[in-house]
Amino acid sequence: MKTLALAAVIGLAAGTASADVHQFTPKAGVQTFAVRPPVLKVRPGDTIVSPTFSLPGDYYERDGGAWPGEVGPFHVEGAAPGDTLVVRILKVELNRDTAVSAIRPGGLSALATDGRLRLLNDPLPSRRFVWQLDRKRNVGILGLPGSASKRIEIPLAPMVGRVAVAPAGEEAFGGLWPGAFGGNMDVPDVREGATVFLPVFHEGALFYFGDIHAAQGDGEVCGSGLETTGVVTMQFELVKGKRIAWPRIEDATHIMVAGSARPLIDAFRIAHVELIDWLAAEYGFDRIEAYQVVSQAGTARIGNVVDPLYTVAAKFPKALLPQRK
Repeated sequence: MKTLALAAVIGLAAGTASADVHQFTPKAGVQTFAVRPPVLKVRPGDTIVSPTFSLPGDYYERDGGAWPGEVGPFHVEGAAPGDTLVVRILKVELNRDTAVSAIRPGGLSALATDGRLRLLNDPLPSRRFVWQLDRKRNVGILGLPGSASKRIEIPLAPMVGRVAVAPAGEEAFGGLWPGAFGGNMDVPDVREGATVFLPVFHEGALFYFGDIHAAQGDGEVCGSGLETTGVVTMQFELVKGKRIAWPRIEDATHIMVAGSARPLIDAFRIAHVELIDWLAAEYGFDRIEAYQVVSQAGTARIGNVVDPLYTVAAKFPKALLPQRK
């Protein structure tokens, strides 16, 4: 059986000679993942180099402002419902020297009252942290005036928080939502060198991206990562006639499936059932034996526990996959 990854490689090799590189500059951001006229049409094999969208005085500034929205949609020629869109993230390059992370009353939070969880205690007071990004040293720096160390540095690990296609049917989801269409999954593994596989629900796939994090811990527990802007280089491919139910991710060491739901256990179940079915369908595992192996060798990445739906990425090491024939 031809696997997703193998099919994508074959398609890429066939289309490379005529592939184009599109230098794209967004003129506006969008606040929903939905069917709308595309900002650009591309072909399988093409590459897009695009910054995320930002405006003076928006969310990324020191004092904060409105969320600028995501970039897209991009129409991929030949994509049709029942296909799989392949997005190779070739490069994620930060393009500013600061990142923000905010705690906002009524905003997103895993550990305090937020806009969706009503408790008797008051929300945490508002506080906005501005991190300095030393891109040469690849570290984020934050002053900690109330703490003993007074200052901390953490390694940067740029990621793309939101990658999506237009959802099924006539649905439209706000930018905070993840789902089977991708969306605001906030999985740190969606970074330079990763490949994302998304189910196609509409002609052209209608791909969106945005929400660069310079770094983010598992779960995004305070409600935001190190929110910043950047330039993303992506290459598109198609797997024709190959339907997947939930987003898949592959990098140099692991294959993964992202599931999104509430409560968290349901996201965990979706991701792991889909991973086990993938191993059985495309790597020759007996389904129950795959269940056993995933139980002992798999890992789980918590993308977010703050969004309207939580996201879990179930991971399996490629070193344990059988050689493809």
